[in-house]
Amino acid sequence: MLRKILFQNQNKKQLVIALIGSMLGILFLISSIHYSVIINEFGKGKDMLGPNTLIVQKKVTNSSTLNISKIDFSRSEIDKIKREDFIKDIQPVLSNNFDISIETSDPLVPYFRSDIFVQSIPEEFIDVKINSWKWKRDDEIVPIIMPREFLIMLNTFMSARGIPQVSEDLVKDVSFQFKVWKGGEKEMFKVKIIGFTNEVSSILVPSSFMEYGDLKFGKINFKKITQVLILGEKGKFGLVEKMLKSRGLEPKNAQLIVGRLKSIVGTLFIFVFIVSLVTVFISILVLIQYIQLQLSKNTFEITTLLRLGYPERTLSKVITSNFYILFGSISVLSFILFSVVKMVVDKICLKGGLYISTDFTFQSLLGLFITYFLFLFLVNKVVVKGIHKLF
Repeated sequence: MLRKILFQNQNKKQLVIALIGSMLGILFLISSIHYSVIINEFGKGKDMLGPNTLIVQKKVTNSSTLNISKIDFSRSEIDKIKREDFIKDIQPVLSNNFDISIETSDPLVPYFRSDIFVQSIPEEFIDVKINSWKWKRDDEIVPIIMPREFLIMLNTFMSARGIPQVSEDLVKDVSFQFKVWKGGEKEMFKVKIIGFTNEVSSILVPSSFMEYGDLKFGKINFKKITQVLILGEKGKFGLVEKMLKSRGLEPKNAQLIVGRLKSIVGTLFIFVFIVSLVTVFISILVLIQYIQLQLSKNTFEITTLLRLGYPERTLSKVITSNFYILFGSISVLSFILFSVVKMVVDKICLKGGLYISTDFTFQSLLGLFITYFLFLFLVNKVVVKGIHKLF
């Protein structure tokens, strides 16, 4: 009875427009939050390096070939790059200055041997899931991270011998060993592959192993730094790329493409997120104004009911519960629409070779709940304040 009295003068057209605006705003909001999180997670952990991290070296030119210009980094050059506002961190990539080879030592796999070079990077830049990336002189096994090119080379070798090729998981169980030598002195180390990367073309070893090899088998006293790891500030990839060009530095082309893609997608989702927030804010504002208009139109009815002894709280509850149900329904519809849009987008990404997670993100659901409860809070405040003025 109270609901019929209090809502007899409502403008349904204005209400429908406000609810449609809210639904679209919520849809855009949770979609932008969801895919921002998904793209971010896709950038992390896919390989060894996290987002905005590049391995760079100086461009090789005719002058560097003739030893007129240097291709290594001095400490002052590294410090100068580190002082840039858009550079979060920069670390040298250490390379061996000793002779080293890798060979199979597994009776189930044909003998394979190759001279190699190994590198070491700080542990915090390694994103391969490992229990321990450490090595001590008395350890039985040296953990290593292999470039995927090595697996391709190994499978090509095995295919030429008429032997079935091996997957990443199987090759981790194959026994390998390092041979390190200097002149007539040599030493053998058992090796275990713990992960693979597309970002580095060399075999990665713990820094402690590199130090041991350089100390015992190194050929020169001074080590040249020919590559560095650059960690750029989030959202400033364009500045990092501009700096690389101005200093004659070059990363892997694939890293540049991925970095640009992340930057474009990140900027796009920030724009969509801001538009979504504005849309939700305006739609909620329209709904609040609509509620205020309804209170104004029903001044006589509300005043009469108050004089008849109906408590303010009862009238507030009738009005707010109606809008709670309406906005709750809109939130559910928005989530259903989001699920449909997500399913279509995920299929398109899958067909395009972008293997992103298809799970719902906690952050998008949290955004939905925050929006709903913010609306409840504002509606309750407006209705209680409006009825209290009429008392």
